Amino acid sequence: MSLWLLDASVLLASEDWEDGNHTEAVRLLRDPEPLATLDLALYEVTNVAVRAWRDRAAAHRLGQRVEALAEDGGLLRADASLLASAATIADDFGISVYDAAYVAAARHHGAQLVSCDVRDLVSRGLALLPGGAGSSRSPL
Repeated sequence: MSLWLLDASVLLASEDWEDGNHTEAVRLLRDPEPLATLDLALYEVTNVAVRAWRDRAAAHRLGQRVEALAEDGGLLRADASLLASAATIADDFGISVYDAAYVAAARHHGAQLVSCDVRDLVSRGLALLPGGAGSSRSPL
């Protein structure tokens, strides 16, 4: 089995019917293979739902998705060591430390990062789109 590390964009896509990755994000969240995310995801999904979408109910549902991952042992902590690695990755690829934290976590845990961020992560070969991940597919 593969570990799929989901960034916040995948969780957000699972809630956003208009997102082009919605169907595959929902499918991936139902996949029997192990899923994980960083604790940082809870802050990002809540921020987007409350500030951008102005939808507290969506924030609650997204929080429940993160909590479900946590209950399955799939909530990874962003600690000082991970953030030091993320800073190096951010410099190497010219991406935010936040995005780089997911890359660092995936590398540290031998996971495949899954993201909807084509510009900064997928196009650079740092992540797969949700449609490229799951039990019916093999990681890179």
